[in-house]
Amino acid sequence: MGAAVKIRDFDDPSFNPFIVSEVTAGQGAITDIYGELRRLRQIKSVWEMDPRLHFGTVTDGTLAGVKKWVILSYADVNRMLTDTTLISNKVYLKNLGQMFGRSITTMDLPEHRLYRALFQQAFLPNVIAQYRDELVPGIINQLVDKFAGRGRAELVQELALHFPFHFVTHLLGLPREDWHVFHKLAFAQTTVRYDYDHAIEAGDKLTDYIKAVVAERLANPPGGNDFMYLISTAQVDGQRLPEDVLVAFFRQLMNAAGDTSYHGFSSMLSGLLRHPDQLDAVRKDRALIPAAIDEGLRWETPIVYVERTPTQPLEIEGVTIQPGDHMSVSIGSANRDETVWEDPDRYNIFRKKQRYNSFGAGPHICIGQHLARLEMGVALQILLDRLPNLRLDPDQPEPVVRGVTMRKPKAVHVLFD
Repeated sequence: MGAAVKIRDFDDPSFNPFIVSEVTAGQGAITDIYGELRRLRQIKSVWEMDPRLHFGTVTDGTLAGVKKWVILSYADVNRMLTDTTLISNKVYLKNLGQMFGRSITTMDLPEHRLYRALFQQAFLPNVIAQYRDELVPGIINQLVDKFAGRGRAELVQELALHFPFHFVTHLLGLPREDWHVFHKLAFAQTTVRYDYDHAIEAGDKLTDYIKAVVAERLANPPGGNDFMYLISTAQVDGQRLPEDVLVAFFRQLMNAAGDTSYHGFSSMLSGLLRHPDQLDAVRKDRALIPAAIDEGLRWETPIVYVERTPTQPLEIEGVTIQPGDHMSVSIGSANRDETVWEDPDRYNIFRKKQRYNSFGAGPHICIGQHLARLEMGVALQILLDRLPNLRLDPDQPEPVVRGVTMRKPKAVHVLFD
């Protein structure tokens, strides 16, 4: 890129956005949330409750004064995800709207369908498949190269945190010297619930950077299938994308295409490594890798709640939820509903296949789900290929998945031959 395009770090470059949820919000102290969710779910599916406060962590500062509800059962969660006539995503304007700008996550039909259809083209299975053989393995192998020769590693900070985000920076064609700051700014946007000032600073600086990069690409069209150029020149109804929608897409891309893989892969490793018999089965039969990934995403969904509000008074189990009320729709609870899954709290790659909700459902189903599965599958394949006799390090604490709203283990320490 030209010398005029500069990315700006935080005014305080020592700020670490990667620990805000864990430390500032207090979520790093919370391990098992599912026993309590089960207790509540077995009494009733709908509770007037702030789940962050219920589990003893810091509340979402963007939702002050809003009545809060939690939806827990598999059936009710699916209804909230798929009923677009009664259920709206507009509640996200209070937080994701400040995080990313005019994002498709905040839109309802028909506006949502119009823009999502265009962005979705970049994430269809046949498009994602072109990254399977070279780009994704190349990124992961470069990270594994750093520890493959020493017989031990910590797979969250040394691998899982980085490979999904390195992919996005490759996809956008950003120069290597910008990666670290870009990663920090993109990740920091999600701190808006607990650290508003840093989140807004990150969003402003990311917006300035993205606008400058897009302007340069448009002024000097790159050759080949440059992802950022193609999206920037795409048209809807004969017109270019509005700038605010375009910038919001690129601002959210790091999180939409990275967080699920980062959190989901870390938790999946925790489940698989803590069950050596299942790990051995996958090692011997790589056709089981998709089952290991799906079970990891069901067992420990990366995002425990999605957010909705009704478009008109909504009655569930004798209570009425009003338009503007905030509903935490718990896909984590639904994924462990004992009326749907046998022994749901156990990680078990051999369980009967059923639809889980970790990518959501309905028109807002995760746009990056195929990419997440591809990245996680390639990463697990490479670990099994390159790290013989991969196993947990008995001299280190076993991995423990933590969090209330987004969950992952802090560390996964392993040994290998």
